[in-house]
Order: sequence, then structure tokens, then C-alpha cells
Amino acid sequence: MSTTVTTAAVCLVCDSELAIEGGSEKGEIVECGTCGQEHELTAASDAGYEVSLAPEVEEDWGE
Repeated sequence: MSTTVTTAAVCLVCDSELAIEGGSEKGEIVECGTCGQEHELTAASDAGYEVSLAPEVEEDWGE
């Protein structure tokens, strides 16, 4: 099975193109392949993706 990769968003830290798999949905986390910054998909459509910086993991998450 092949994976379609769309690069319709850029890293908010280093301006590199983000490799986002086709079919990704709002709320998914995408990591920049250049600087490692994590981004959260805030909107996804056939036209492209909008991203914001992913929130930092807090110490008490999951407790």
C-alpha cells in the first residue's frame, strides 16, 4: 500500500515543508523532519493543512 504525502504546510520554526500524509485529520501531530518541532494539524482539507505549534507535554498529563 502506498502513502500519499502532501506538503501544503510549512514548519512555523524553520520554514521547511512538512511531510503530511494524505488523509491526515485535525488534531494529529506532525514532526518537522528538519528541526524536530512538533505541529498540531488545526485544519485539514483537500486544499491543504493549517498547523500550529503542538502544546508541550505537561508532567501530569495522563494521571
